[in-house]
Amino acid sequence: MTADLPQPRIDTGKPHPARVYDWLLGGKDNYPVDQSVGEKLPAEARANAARNRAFMHRASAWLAHQGIGQFLDIGTGIPTAPNLHQVVQDIVPSARIVYADNDPIVLRHAEALLISSPQGATDYIHADVRKPEAILEHARELLDFDRPVALSLIALMHFLPDDQDPYGITRTLVEALPRGSFLVLSHGTADQHPELRQETESAYRKGAIALRMRTRAEVEPFFEGLDLVAPGLVTATEWYRREPAPENERSGFYVGVARVR
Repeated sequence: MTADLPQPRIDTGKPHPARVYDWLLGGKDNYPVDQSVGEKLPAEARANAARNRAFMHRASAWLAHQGIGQFLDIGTGIPTAPNLHQVVQDIVPSARIVYADNDPIVLRHAEALLISSPQGATDYIHADVRKPEAILEHARELLDFDRPVALSLIALMHFLPDDQDPYGITRTLVEALPRGSFLVLSHGTADQHPELRQETESAYRKGAIALRMRTRAEVEPFFEGLDLVAPGLVTATEWYRREPAPENERSGFYVGVARVR
């Protein structure tokens, strides 16, 4: 799906959330403008990024163990091993994964995202979550929407302010999923460290990146009409289904996994 796409120019003069996140995780696929944003964030931000990614690994592995063999991951970010398809295909070798992101640098790394197991398949869509219908249209070329699909929205929706209708976008995506599918979502919050909120928001604002951290009550509507699986809507280090339990540390993310009725 990447072969016929134009290769958009990477704007190295403007930071992008995916590249800032890459910097927070210790990656090298970022630029001085991204590093500048990252360096202005509280020191806790790096640990929070790692805790969030560890949640993604745990949730994806649990879903694969439940027999889920199709994943739509929007806001993929720059490849950092193990990627979602590597976690899932280690459990379900035939699993199919579609990635989507709007950062041109992720498109450049799409080959790394497309190295599937021989039995399974992966694909990449260069697209923006604010156009969910386009993502769904392309995803249907690889995924069978008559069977359960896990929709992954990891560390993404807090970059959509209220006037961009993040709840409505999520509903559009979820309503396209068949019964028995799942939503996996993590969302930035300052509930556990309110003293860092101003510093975090200021760093992103100076980089001209919209950031809307939300309280637990504001994250709950993303799961409206769905059945949260235990332990429910919790912080990143509190969510696990299989031992060993992660160390329970304060977190900058609320996370949840919910089943489509």
